[in-house]
Amino acid sequence: MTSSEIRNYAASDPGGTGSPARVRFAVLDSWRGICALLVAIMHFPASGPLSESLVIRNAYLFVDYFFVLSGFVIAHRYRSSISSRAAYLRFAIVRLGRVYPLHLAVLAVFVAFELLRLTVPALRGEGAPPFSDGNSVGELVNSLLLLNGVGMDVRLTWNSPSWSISAEVWTYLLFGQAVLSLGRRHWIVFIPVIAAGMAAIYAWSPNHMDTTWYLGLVRCLYGFSLGALLYHFLGALLVARHLGAATPRVTSLAATCVELLALGAILGFVALAGKGAWNILAPFVFALAICVFSYEGGAVSRILNRRIFLWLGTLSYGIYMVHIFVQARMINAASVMEKLTGQPFVGPFSIAQEEFFGFGVRGAAFGVVMTVVMVILVVTTALLAHFAIERPGIRLSKAIADRVGGEGSKKGTGQAGLSALSP
Repeated sequence: MTSSEIRNYAASDPGGTGSPARVRFAVLDSWRGICALLVAIMHFPASGPLSESLVIRNAYLFVDYFFVLSGFVIAHRYRSSISSRAAYLRFAIVRLGRVYPLHLAVLAVFVAFELLRLTVPALRGEGAPPFSDGNSVGELVNSLLLLNGVGMDVRLTWNSPSWSISAEVWTYLLFGQAVLSLGRRHWIVFIPVIAAGMAAIYAWSPNHMDTTWYLGLVRCLYGFSLGALLYHFLGALLVARHLGAATPRVTSLAATCVELLALGAILGFVALAGKGAWNILAPFVFALAICVFSYEGGAVSRILNRRIFLWLGTLSYGIYMVHIFVQARMINAASVMEKLTGQPFVGPFSIAQEEFFGFGVRGAAFGVVMTVVMVILVVTTALLAHFAIERPGIRLSKAIADRVGGEGSKKGTGQAGLSALSP
């Protein structure tokens, strides 16, 4: 098929499977879940071959996969539906409803624990006093207003990973404005945004892509714009394939080889990039991953289409948002066990000359066991949060959006609340 035929096929959906905007790139969501777990393991202070590997130590780069994928998926869902102010308002409400309820809930749990530390002196230990050192009231206000990832703070605060949620929400709003203002030509703005983002990060970030509260919004805009631009050029072809069109045929063996090569390239890049200047290319590396795995033609994709990985993708936002709190409470519990048993469970240790405090004092085997326990606890907590907080939040936001934005603005939003996850 020619490119124009592919676009026409995707637009008309002759297979009767529903709107093309409802096509879900399931394997990309599975990868999102895996990346969320890798970030959680990176943040967990434990010894062991996995925790000490270069891929895990540099797993902060997988946040850029989230940004690129968000641009790709949001463009897929919304670039044709934001045609009026009412539609833009509905888009903003639905996107905020996807991320804010869990963000607010986790913040509330952090605040509750700080209040507990304030009233029970024994819980303070040797740490900073309650409501200080990144957990101040002023920093709480910034987190509540989603300003903690746009340069308003001077450090990571409260639930530290939420800086990226702040950056994503503001990026959503800017994307919607671009579509509303420029219509089909909105993609043109992505090119200067990508160039400016790369230049700003290279010039002003000491560790380049390893920037959070300082240039977090710039980092997000760079990756998101690249993902949205990628969808502009490849989206029609990929949607047509998922709808059953006669797109260019690739054998399963060839697709598997390409997937394995892409996987090796990604892991190699993450392991070697570190905090050097080359890490600025991370969004392009993850854009390559999206190109390969959105096709879903090889054996790796077939594995990732299994239920366990699909559920991991569904829980990815929860994994990302709850893991810091769960890990901190594990260290608290281990400290209590030390006092009760007189045995050391946590303490200072180092990985590659970097100092940590956690599960590294009893050797690699103990560190691996605790890492497995952490993953189980984080995934379980994310599962509970998904049903108790995320899904009700999505339903409520859609109900509000339908009332405020009008029923006529619903076209194209479909199931984006569940598929456009944003860790």
